[in-house]
This record gives sequence, structure tokens and C-alpha cells, in this order.
Amino acid sequence: MARPPSEGSPATAKAAARARATFRTRLAAGEKPARKRMATPGVVYDAEPAPRRPHDVIAVPGGRSGRRLPRARPNATRKWLCGSVITGPGPVIAKVFDHAEARDPAHACPWVVLVDGARHQLDLITAEAARRRIRVHIVIDFVHVLEKLWAAAWSLHPPAAPAAEDWVAGHALALPARHTGQVITTLTAQAATAGAQHRDGIDACTRYLSNNAGHLRYDQALEAGWPIATGVVEGACRHLIADRFDLAGARWGLAGAEAVLKLRALVANGHLEEYWTFHLARQHERVHQTGYQDGYALTA
Repeated sequence: MARPPSEGSPATAKAAARARATFRTRLAAGEKPARKRMATPGVVYDAEPAPRRPHDVIAVPGGRSGRRLPRARPNATRKWLCGSVITGPGPVIAKVFDHAEARDPAHACPWVVLVDGARHQLDLITAEAARRRIRVHIVIDFVHVLEKLWAAAWSLHPPAAPAAEDWVAGHALALPARHTGQVITTLTAQAATAGAQHRDGIDACTRYLSNNAGHLRYDQALEAGWPIATGVVEGACRHLIADRFDLAGARWGLAGAEAVLKLRALVANGHLEEYWTFHLARQHERVHQTGYQDGYALTA
């Protein structure tokens, strides 16, 4: 089960409500003709366990040596997509849990929830799992952690310095080895030598690792064969949303965008034909059946 990447909708709606045009006839500096509304996607999928080692996920400092190929990662199957531009992440997360529970009603399989570390997502997922009495394994997206480490690396290395890559690789390999505390301690010590004007990336990285230390059990995830990155949901964002909505010059109303998004999800999930049969039956009922009562036509 994969995470919805970001919220955006309530905050964007509030910002749009507060916005006031500076001029009547033109845009002021910095004003935009339209506001983007962030969609909230969710994905459920199955994956056979594929145990790996840390070196299968990231190369050691200096690059790989020898001919040993990395072990295969878990392969996502039976993907199911959903999304919304109107509702926030709470309803989408509940919908994801609904589908996952329909797929595994006995909770016999391990439930792995991949997130990017946003606190509101973690709270919503934890509350939803507790309400349903389901044990979930929350894993922070490893690629997101790498991005934080790279931001910290540029606080310590000149731009495009080759040493930055080995620095990131060394710290990244320490995380699956259960050395998260050691990485935080090392980064904190290095931040003290970086100077106040260069330590923003390091401070942000240490805060992120400290706040999410309980969900950085990559050793457990790799040993169990679970996925540790959100490539499936990132692909869903592109396929389900960006390919249709993120077009130059496109303008969408919320109702129309929500309807198109749901139709695209139906097509992606292979349920369009089933839905269209249901839609025609409901339309026939609305147009024809409601005009009759006890076999007689109702007239005005």
C-alpha cells in the first residue's frame, strides 16, 4: 500500500479565498492568472517479498566493484489507483484502507504503508489503522531520505564536488545498518563546523531523521522483502494526474477535474466497462423508472 504524497487542497482553498486582485485590468508583479490545486492520489498494490541487502539498494562509496548484480526489488502487481482534487488526504487514505481491507479482509498479509514523512499523513494513517485495528508497517520513502542527505551534502561540499556522492553513500548505507543515531550525531557535529550560513541543509536533515527515526527501519524492510520507495505512487501521479491535467494553458474547474480524475482512475483500474453498465442502469432508473408507480405513469 503506497502513500498519498501531499495534501495541498485545504491550504490552497484558503489561500484562494484570501486572495484579492491588486488591479482590475492587469496582474501585479508576482500575481498569477490561475492557482494550481494539488491532487491527492492513493495506490494499493500487491508485491511478493524480495529480500535484499543494503548494497542492493545503494552503491558503496567509490562505486560498485565486481560482477555481482543487485538483487531484484519487489515487483508491484494488481495496482489500484484513486485520487481527488476536492477532498483532503483523510478521505483518500480512508478509501485506500477500504480497498486494502476488501483485498485482505482477514489481515493475513503484512500491510506496508510508504510515506514521505509529512506529520499530518503519519497522524492520519496511524489513526485510520487504529480505528480499524489493523497493524501497519510505516516506512519512510528511502529516496526522500536521500534527498535530505544530498541537501546536507551541499552544505559541506562545493557545488558539483565528486566527494559529495561518496559522503551521501556512506551515510545512506549506515541507515539500513541500524546506525541512524550515529548518522544524526555525525551530522550534528559537522553542522557545528559548517558555519551558520551553510548549515540549513544539515539542520533540516538532522531534524527529519530525528523526527522519523521510528520509521527508518530499513534493515527490517529489506530483510522482509518490502518495498522502501514510493516509485509506484510517483508513477501514478504522472499517469493519473500530470499526463492529463498538467498541460500548458489548461484551465480546470474543480467539479470537472474531479470527474475526469475519477474516470481516469476507472480506466487505469480496468473498471470502466463495469462502471458504464452501472451508470446506464442508474440513468435508466432516473429517467424512466421514477416516472411510474404501481405500473401506472404519473402525470402532472
